[in-house]
Amino acid sequence: MHGFLAAHKRKHGDIFTVLIAGKYITFIMNPLLYPYVIKHGKQLDFHEFSDQVAPMTFGYPPVNSGRFPGLADHIQRSFRLLQGENLDSLTESMMRNLMLVFRQDYLSGESEWSTENMYQFCNSVMFEATFLTMFGKPAHTNRHSGMATLREDFVEFDNMFPLLIARIPIFLLRGTKTIRDKLINYLHPAEMSKWSNTSLFIKERAALFEQYECLGDRDKAAHHFAILWASVGNTVPATFWALYYLVTHPEALLVVREEINSVLQLAGIEADTRTNISFTREQLDRLIYLESSINESLRLSSASMNIRVAQEDFSLRLEGESSIKVRKGDIISLYPQSMHMDPEIYENPEDYKFDRYIEDGKEKTDFYKEGQRLKYYRMPFGSGSTKCPGRYFAINEMKQFLSLLVLYFDMEVVEGQKLCTLDPSRAGLGILLPATDIKIRYRLRQA
Repeated sequence: MHGFLAAHKRKHGDIFTVLIAGKYITFIMNPLLYPYVIKHGKQLDFHEFSDQVAPMTFGYPPVNSGRFPGLADHIQRSFRLLQGENLDSLTESMMRNLMLVFRQDYLSGESEWSTENMYQFCNSVMFEATFLTMFGKPAHTNRHSGMATLREDFVEFDNMFPLLIARIPIFLLRGTKTIRDKLINYLHPAEMSKWSNTSLFIKERAALFEQYECLGDRDKAAHHFAILWASVGNTVPATFWALYYLVTHPEALLVVREEINSVLQLAGIEADTRTNISFTREQLDRLIYLESSINESLRLSSASMNIRVAQEDFSLRLEGESSIKVRKGDIISLYPQSMHMDPEIYENPEDYKFDRYIEDGKEKTDFYKEGQRLKYYRMPFGSGSTKCPGRYFAINEMKQFLSLLVLYFDMEVVEGQKLCTLDPSRAGLGILLPATDIKIRYRLRQA
C-alpha cells in the first residue's frame, strides 16, 4: 500500500480514496450516496472482480476466457430458478429435508435435556438439508453417507476461504488443495447422475455445462462446488446468529413462538412431534416478527463489501454538482456495515431489537440519515444487479429451521459462558462467524 492519498469531504459524508497495488480504491461511506454508485451498473461492474477471484478459489477455468462463449451469460440466467415461482418447489423441498433430518436425528428421543455446541448444531442440520434440497438424494436411500466427513472437509476449506479470496496461491495453504479436490470429487457428474430429487436449478446448470465439450468433468464439479459454498457458506453463520439472538432474548423468542403458532392455527395445523410440519411460502411471508428478528441479526453480523470495478474512464456524479473522476480499472467500494452500525440511522445500533423492522404491525422501511429517507438501509446481500440471487431462499430456509426449533424444542444457553462475539477475520466477505462456539441445552417441548 502506498498510503492514504485523499479524503474528499462531501455534504453527506466522507469519500476516501487510497492507492493499493497501483489501483485507486474509493470508499463511499455515506449511504445517501449509495444510489449514485449502484445505478452505474454498466460502468461499475462486479463481475470483473468475481471472474478473477472465483476460479482461483473454487478451481474451475475462467468462464470469460474465450474458451466458453456465452457461458457466463447462461450461468447468470440460471439464477432465475432461485426466485419467483421456482422458489415454491425449493421451499417445499427444504421443508421436507429439514423434517427428515430433525425427525431422524433429534425428534426420536426422550424429552430430556441434551447439550451441544450451537454452531455445530446449526451447521449439521442446515448443511445436510440444504445439500439434499440443491443436489438431491442418493439412489435407494434418503440421506447421503459420509455427510459428516463432507461437512468437516467443507469447514476446513471455508476456514481458508479469506486467504483464497485474497489470492494466496492454494499450494501455499497446506492441505487445502487436497481438501478442495475431495469436495469437488464428491460432486462429480458421474456421481450426481445417480441422484434423484435434484433441484431444477442444479439440473439446468448441469445440462448447460454438458453443452461445452472443452469443460471437463472436474471443471463441472468445481462449478457445483462453488454453488455448494454459495448455498451454505453464509447461510449457516447467519442461521447461527439468528438462533443465538432469539435464545438469548426470551421476550423475542416468546413473540416469535406465538406468531408461528398463530399462523399454523389459522391453517388448522397443530404442532406435534408426531406429525410433520410444513410451511407454504405464503405462511412464511406472514411471519413478520420472525423475519424482523432475522433481519436484525443480519444487520449485526453481516460485513459484506460491495466492490465495483470501473469499465471505462468517467465522471461519477454524486449529489448536486459534486462528482469524482474514475479511471478504468479503479475500484469503487461500499461497506454497508458502517451504515448498519450508524447511530443516526439505528438507535442504539449495538443492541439487538427483534422488532426493529416492524412498525404498526407492518414491515418498517423508513430509515433516515440527516433528515433524508434512505433508499438502502440494510444490505447483507449486496446491491444492484449483483445482489445475491438466492437471498429469498436463504431467508425462507432460515425461517423454516428456526420455526421447527421454536415449535419442537425448549432451548437455553448453558450458564457460565461468555457472550458470543464476532470474529472479524472475514470482514468484507459476508456474515461474520462467532469467535467461539457456545453450548446450549435443548429438549423436546411438552405437548
